[in-house]
Amino acid sequence: MSSPAVSAHAANTGSPGQALAAWWQALPLTAVFVLFFLVPLALIGMVSFWDFNEYELLPAFTVKNYVSIFEGCGNTAEMCTTFKTYLSTFKFSLLVWLITLVVGFTVSYFLAFHVRSSTVQTLLFVLCTIPFWTSNVIRMISWVPLLGRNGLVNQTLVELGVVNQPIEWLLFSDFSVVLAFVHLYTMFMIVPIFNSMMRIDRSLLEAASDSGASAWQTLWNVIVPLSRTGIIVGSIFVITIVMGDFVTIGVMGGQQIASVGKIIQVQTSYLQFPLAAANAVILLALVLMIIWALTRLVDVRKEL
Repeated sequence: MSSPAVSAHAANTGSPGQALAAWWQALPLTAVFVLFFLVPLALIGMVSFWDFNEYELLPAFTVKNYVSIFEGCGNTAEMCTTFKTYLSTFKFSLLVWLITLVVGFTVSYFLAFHVRSSTVQTLLFVLCTIPFWTSNVIRMISWVPLLGRNGLVNQTLVELGVVNQPIEWLLFSDFSVVLAFVHLYTMFMIVPIFNSMMRIDRSLLEAASDSGASAWQTLWNVIVPLSRTGIIVGSIFVITIVMGDFVTIGVMGGQQIASVGKIIQVQTSYLQFPLAAANAVILLALVLMIIWALTRLVDVRKEL
C-alpha cells in the first residue's frame, strides 16, 4: 500500500495523458500568438536592417537605418529631431496618463463606494461605455465644430464677453490633442480601477473608520494601495496606446504636431519601410521598458 506522501506526489504531478491534454489545449492560443504577434515582430525587426531606395527594398544587412534616426544627436548645442519627437511623445503620454488617472480613479471611486444599488452601478457603468459605440475618428471629428475658430465654444465665449476674439489654441494644438486622448482612452483607466475597487473588502473600510481614520486617510492608506493593480493595468493600457497613436495627433494636431507614431506613418506612406521598421523597433523597446518598470511595482498576475 502506498504512503500518503507518495499518493500526494502522484496527484500533484498528474499523469502524462493530462500533461499532453494541457499542451493540446494551449496549442490554439499559442499558434495565434506566434502567427499574429511573434512572426510580425520578427519581420519588422528583420526589415529594420534592410536597405532601400526609391523603388525597392534591398534585403542586405545594414544598420544605416538606426544611424540615420539618431543622425545629429551627438550635437550638444541643439537637441536633435529624434529626441524632440520622443520628448513630445512622452509629454503627451505623461499628460494623458495623469489626467485619465485622476478622472478614472474619481469615476471608479464614485461608482464603487457611493452608488449602493448594483443596478444603478451597472447602468452608470454602461453609460461610461457609450462613447465606445462609435468610431474613434468620429469622436475626434466631433470636437472640430466645438473647438474651431468659429465653433460653438468660441462663439459662446465671444457672445458672453469673456474674450474679445476667438481663441486660436483650442483646436489644432497640444490642448486639443490631449483633450481628444483623454476623451478616447479614459475608459481604459476606469475599467481596471473599478474592477480592483469592487474587490476590496468593505469590512476594511469599516475597520479604518472605527480606528478613527478620516475619509482622506482611508482613501490614501486603504483604497489606493488595494487599487494599485487596477491603476497599473490602466496605466499600461493608456501609455502604450498613446505612445503609438498617430491618427489622433494627425487629426487634432492639424498635421502640425510630431510624434513617433506619426513619423512611422509618414515614412510608411513614402515606402521607407526599413526606416519605419527601425523606428518601430526603438519605440517598442521603450514601451516594453515602461511596461517592465510598471509591472515591477505590483505582481499583476498574482493580484489578478
